[in-house]
Amino acid sequence: METDLHPCRDRVGISPGKQPDPAGIRKIAEEYYRSGQFYCSEAIVKTFNEELGLGYPEEIIRLASGFPLGIGGAGCSCGAVTGGVMVIGMVFGRTNPRDPCVERCLLFSRELHDRFVNRHGCACCRSLIRGMILKSPEHMQQCVALTGEVAEETARIIIRETGIPAETVRYGHDHDRGNGAL
Repeated sequence: METDLHPCRDRVGISPGKQPDPAGIRKIAEEYYRSGQFYCSEAIVKTFNEELGLGYPEEIIRLASGFPLGIGGAGCSCGAVTGGVMVIGMVFGRTNPRDPCVERCLLFSRELHDRFVNRHGCACCRSLIRGMILKSPEHMQQCVALTGEVAEETARIIIRETGIPAETVRYGHDHDRGNGAL
C-alpha cells in the first residue's frame, strides 16, 4: 500500500545499520512467548525494540502488558495484533499535536488489522481460541503462531514503508530466553 505521506519517513527511529529480517523477527517473538517470558503483545514490542534498535527503554514493554488474552483476559482484541499496532506507533507515531504523520501510522495499523482479519476471520481473541483451554498445548501453539505471524507482517510493513532493505541478519544473542512461566 503506497502512500503520499513519505515526508514523514525521516522520523522513523530505527537505528542505522539495523536491517530487519521478517522471518528472524518472527522466530524471536515466537520464542519469547513459547518460553513463557512474555505474552503476545509484550513479545512483539520487546522483539522490535531490540532488533530494530528503536531506543526505547525496557520499560516500554510495560505498555504492552495489559493487552494479552484479549485486553487483560477479556477476550477482545487479539494481543498479537495490538502488539503489532503498538510497534507501528513506535516507528511511525507522533509526539507533537496535530502532526499529520499520524495519518500514516493509522493507515499502517489498519492495514495490519485488516490483513489479520482477512486471514483469520476476526481479530477477537475469544473467537480465535474458542474451545481451547487457557495455557493448554493447543492454546499455546495457536498463540505462539499468531504472535509470530503478526511480528513478521509488522516487519514487512516497516521494511516496505521505510525503504530499509530486508536482509537476513544473524541474531547472535540469545535474548535470555529461558523456560519461565507466563
